[in-house]
Amino acid sequence: MDKEQKAIKRIQMASEMSLHHYGKPLVCTYSGGKDSEVMLELFKRSGVPFEVINNHTTADAPQTVRHIRETFRRLELAGIPCEIEMPTYQGERTSMWKLIPQKLMPPTRLARYCCSVLKESTIKNRYIATGVRWDESASRKQRGEFEKIGKTKRESESFSEIMLMNDNDLRRRMTELCMQKEKMVVNPIIDWTDTEIWDFIRSEHIRVCNLYDCGYDRVGCIGCPMAGKKRYREFADFPAYKKLYLHAFDRMLEEWKRRGKDGKRKTNWKTAEEVFLWWMEDDNIPGQMSIEDFLEATE
Repeated sequence: MDKEQKAIKRIQMASEMSLHHYGKPLVCTYSGGKDSEVMLELFKRSGVPFEVINNHTTADAPQTVRHIRETFRRLELAGIPCEIEMPTYQGERTSMWKLIPQKLMPPTRLARYCCSVLKESTIKNRYIATGVRWDESASRKQRGEFEKIGKTKRESESFSEIMLMNDNDLRRRMTELCMQKEKMVVNPIIDWTDTEIWDFIRSEHIRVCNLYDCGYDRVGCIGCPMAGKKRYREFADFPAYKKLYLHAFDRMLEEWKRRGKDGKRKTNWKTAEEVFLWWMEDDNIPGQMSIEDFLEATE
């Protein structure tokens, strides 16, 4: 069985379980990136009922936001339910720029609170499909085709084992009871490589965000720490986003003072620009504290 058919089978299996256990269609999560486009096409070919949901991060490039809206308009005309979810935190609408002062630190590679709030907190008690792929990150090798977002690591891992072992009816029933209370995840294209993703997009003439045509290899949040040095180009192309981060860092420093924590901070930041240079891991700035040391100092 080729990877396309294998991915479709995964979608069909998850759809059946979603309808049975949640009474609702499987959710195709959509970010506007290349993996989302492949996922969406596979969902269309699977023949299952599904909904498409985008989590609005508030830090996506304008081109990405426009692409998502245009895609959703086409899907709605085809009768496919779509929804853009706005992020909330502690019961209120939020954004990247509000979270930074609240968290008293910028998002980092080791403290990615932005993902949990802006991307992962809106869809609950549903079975969702994501475009997670092993090829993107070594840490993702630990994930399987099916995941359970459980309360504990052991609970989640044991569910993955049960799902992939195709166990007997008794164990299946035990798993299904858990599924009614937790978010479930299927990763249909988890074993696809970057080359396979792009080959599929080109062969099937799938529309992608035009940032890819401008040389970008990712279309996620502007300034994402996971992008490393590529952020320099992002901020050169989108200077308004740098201003938004600087304003958020200013308010973060003010919040440190307001909460009386300024004296406890082991950094020498006095301005938002200094925070920004630290965040960009600029090695040319004397006295810079590493991200790892900063996290240790703020615990």
